[in-house]
Amino acid sequence: MNPYVLSVLLSSLSAGTIITLVSNHWFLAWMGLELNTLAIVPLMSKMHHPRATEAATKYFLVQAVASALILFATMLNAWYTGEWTIINMQMNIPTLLLTLALLIKLAVAPFHMWMPDVMQGLSLIICLILSTWQKLAPMALLILIAPKTNPMLLTLLGTLSLLVGGWGGLNQLQLRKIMAYSSIAHLGWMIIILSFMPNLTLFNLLIYILMTMTMFLIMMNFSSTNTGKMTSSWMKNLTLTSMMMMILMSLGGLPPTSGFLPKWMILEEIIKQNLIPLATAAAISALLSLFFYLRLSYMMSLTTPPTPLNSKIMWRLNMIPNQILAMMIVTSTLLLPITPSILNFM
Repeated sequence: MNPYVLSVLLSSLSAGTIITLVSNHWFLAWMGLELNTLAIVPLMSKMHHPRATEAATKYFLVQAVASALILFATMLNAWYTGEWTIINMQMNIPTLLLTLALLIKLAVAPFHMWMPDVMQGLSLIICLILSTWQKLAPMALLILIAPKTNPMLLTLLGTLSLLVGGWGGLNQLQLRKIMAYSSIAHLGWMIIILSFMPNLTLFNLLIYILMTMTMFLIMMNFSSTNTGKMTSSWMKNLTLTSMMMMILMSLGGLPPTSGFLPKWMILEEIIKQNLIPLATAAAISALLSLFFYLRLSYMMSLTTPPTPLNSKIMWRLNMIPNQILAMMIVTSTLLLPITPSILNFM
């Protein structure tokens, strides 16, 4: 892709999210979401491959439906109330439609089915953007309207996302689909606590973005897209393979990694709300996600290729600056000791 075109698309992608984050008017927020979507579609299809074209088409259609629903809901709310202010969602039907539209954009179950197929057809760097940056604008709007949303609906869909994300990733061999179902499961944790403590949702989102970004950067360093290629990763870089297993344990929520912190705090808040069955279901569903993270760790560390290695051995691994990757690995795994400081800020 032409560097000038790429710079324009990346600038538009950033500008769309920033416009949505700083807007106080629904029409301006909708414009930011549309700019964001229109900027990433050419980036998705730049590989000139049928799967990339299919992924870009699916993503565009789903996002177009969600954007149309957002515009309809905000116009309906403006018709009822006479205002376009984001925090002024007073009617039940527009708020319900708007919540469903934002959940479609985030790929929360049962609106998740586009996410694994889209990510499977994209390059790793675009998957990284789709899993992290593209979550910011819809989640920010969802946090703003959280006091007006239906807690029962969010709790139900969040629990469903936890189960779907856990079950869906069990039999996957493609790393991009595993990360897609991991995203669905983590969004489930964010959604179930949204009605009770929106600050905790934001904190969970930041930890998830940090862990996912680190995971994708390591996958890009290894040029691995399926579990079969990961069996030879220890031959390429033993230290980075060990760090990748720590990141997987952090994604699964095992102590004392950083991923344990938001899950622990969410379960504590749910128990304070006297929702013991919900806390039990969330804790059990976390074991489903942990299983496929453990399986991937097992394949990386305790298995060897059954045939002579036919993948390219990279004698230099300078794609990503080592200092940046080291800093991200440390923050993705070792935030638990500073928990008291984080709690003081919340």
